[in-house]
Amino acid sequence: MNITKSSFGITNDGEEAFLYRLENTSGAYVTITSFGCRVVNICVPDKTGTLRDVCLGYDTLAEYEKDQASFGAVVGRHANRIEKGTFTLNDKTYHLVINNGPNHLHGGTRGFHYYNWESAQVGNTVRFTRVSPDGEEGYPGTLTMSVTYAWSEDNELSISYEASSDQDTVFNTTNHSYFNLNGEASGSVLEHILMINADQYTETDENDLTTGVISDVAGTPFDFRTPKPIGQDIFADHPQLKYSKTYDHNFVLNGSGLKEAATLYVEESGIRLTCFTDQPGVQLYVPAQSPAEHGKNGICYPAYGSACLETQHFPNATSHPNFPSVILKAGETFKSKTLFHFSVTANKR
Repeated sequence: MNITKSSFGITNDGEEAFLYRLENTSGAYVTITSFGCRVVNICVPDKTGTLRDVCLGYDTLAEYEKDQASFGAVVGRHANRIEKGTFTLNDKTYHLVINNGPNHLHGGTRGFHYYNWESAQVGNTVRFTRVSPDGEEGYPGTLTMSVTYAWSEDNELSISYEASSDQDTVFNTTNHSYFNLNGEASGSVLEHILMINADQYTETDENDLTTGVISDVAGTPFDFRTPKPIGQDIFADHPQLKYSKTYDHNFVLNGSGLKEAATLYVEESGIRLTCFTDQPGVQLYVPAQSPAEHGKNGICYPAYGSACLETQHFPNATSHPNFPSVILKAGETFKSKTLFHFSVTANKR
C-alpha cells in the first residue's frame, strides 16, 4: 500500500489541511482530507478496467469550507436529527443549535466536518483525531474521537471509529459520502440497483425527523430486501414519500455484529458497492435537489444524482426510548466499523 501526504491548503482558521492518497498495487485509490475527516475521491476500476471516481465532492479546500452537503464527511457529535435540538440526560436538559428547520442536524452549525483534524499515518492506515470541548454546539463533556481509514488490495475502504468522553454525553456518528457508481458526474442514480438488508424502517414527519414509529418494509416502496432500481418506487404515492419526494430514511438492519447492510450496483460501469457495518441502522439518502451548485471540475450535480448509505444509530434516539441508545457514558469507549467494498460484476442482480 502506497500512502502519500500532501498539502490541501490553509483553512480559514490558519491551519494547514492535508490530503492523503492511499493507493493499492492495482492503481485504485482513495483520498482523504484532514478537513472534516472527509473522503474526497474513491477511484476504482469499472468493467473495462478504467478508473472511475465514484464519490461526489469538490476540488479545493475553500469549497469544502463552504460546503452545505457534508460531502464525504465524518459528521458529529450527533449525526442526523435531534428533535428541536433538545434532549435530557441525567435529569438535565440540553439545548443544541437549531440548524435544520426546527431541529438539530449533523452536530450543529459547526459540526465535526467543519474542523481540521489532527492526522498521522499509522502503518498502512491514516488516523484522524479531534477533541470536541465541553459545551461545543451545546453538547456536554469533552469528547475525544478518532477515525482510522484503510484501503485494501481488493478495493475495500475501512472506516473505524473510536470515541470517549469525560462526562455522559450523546454520540452518533457516520460517514456522509455520496456515491454514483457510474462516476461522480454521471447523471442520475435512479437506475442503480439497491439492496438493503432490513425488514423495517423508521417513519419520519414532514421535517424528515423520526417519529418513533418502526414500520415493516413489506408491501411498501421501502422494501429493498430484493434488489431493485432506486427509482422504481421513489415517486410512489406513499405517505412517507409525499413531503420530500425521495428517500431520506433510516433502515433497521437485520442481524448483529459486522454484517452486510446494503449493496449498490449499476450495469453501465459494472461497479458494485457492498456495505458492511456493525451499526444498527443505515440512512438511505437520495437528494431530490442538487446537493452542490458546482462539484469537482465545476460540474453541477443533478437531483437524484447520488445515493448516501449512512451507517448509524437511529436518528432522534434521544426522543424515543424504543430506539437503541446513543448515550455514551463517561469513561466508556465507543467503537464501530463500516466497510465499503468495491468490485466489478457482469450480473445485473
